[in-house]
Amino acid sequence: MTQDLARIRAFVQVFDSGGFSAAARQHGRSKALLSKYVTDLEDYLGVRLMNRTTRKLGLTEAGEAYYREASTLLQQLDDLDATITDQTAEPRGLLRVSAPRNFGEDTLAPVIFAFLAKYPKVSLDLRLEDRYVDLVDEGIDVALRISTMADSSLIARKIADMRVVAAASPDFLARMGVPKHPDELRAQPCIVDTNLQGQANWRFIEDGKTLSVPVTGPVRVNSPLAARQAAISGLGFAVMPSYLADPAVASGALVPVLAEFMPTGQTLQAVYPHRRHLAGKVRALIDYLVEWFAAHPVS
Repeated sequence: MTQDLARIRAFVQVFDSGGFSAAARQHGRSKALLSKYVTDLEDYLGVRLMNRTTRKLGLTEAGEAYYREASTLLQQLDDLDATITDQTAEPRGLLRVSAPRNFGEDTLAPVIFAFLAKYPKVSLDLRLEDRYVDLVDEGIDVALRISTMADSSLIARKIADMRVVAAASPDFLARMGVPKHPDELRAQPCIVDTNLQGQANWRFIEDGKTLSVPVTGPVRVNSPLAARQAAISGLGFAVMPSYLADPAVASGALVPVLAEFMPTGQTLQAVYPHRRHLAGKVRALIDYLVEWFAAHPVS
């Protein structure tokens, strides 16, 4: 069985590397041994898997089918080995994490740095940016996202409940009046955060149904922190996460409006690529975040 796996792994490594010489350099094996393993595999199966020329290497039709299944099998075995090791070993290695900039700087950073203090063998690449990040293409282990849903190709675990707040400055409300219904915002100056789901179509809840209100105003920004500052400056209404709104509300710089119409169901989620076995360092971080935010609610 061990010899069979060695042959299969050699076949996958050679094709992934683009040739026998490249695979030998990359995996520390001799070119002759890799060639022998692939030839032995072909002899055992009774079919040619690779077309070899001096310039390039390609797969036969049988080789393509075998490669798909073999590479999946080897990945599952590697993941299983890693899972068993992770259960008994302290989390270690590089952890790539993505999060919204303002949430990461203001709320997440203290939590994740405490995690690193607990697990000193883990190193961190924390990427704070207000854009959609493709986890697979960019090699991200886990992303923290504030949303109501996740990409179907990913797995999401709820970390904590979140709220959104509509607010304006006291001076602005004194001039323009306090809205009683979301529809009134259609004719009022509003600050559009282009990172917000729906952007200029703000979502509210009325009688259990979603109400979408198109808004316009003097400011469009791609930062909830800047949207908050624009609202504090009296430029209009803004919708923002509660972790940004609450300090300004507590200081009197902003006044919440339309609270009874604000949607619920927003959550902080840990999102990670669909894998059968989750790396121990990722599982440890997610568990730590769940425990932290349970003890320290965002609002």
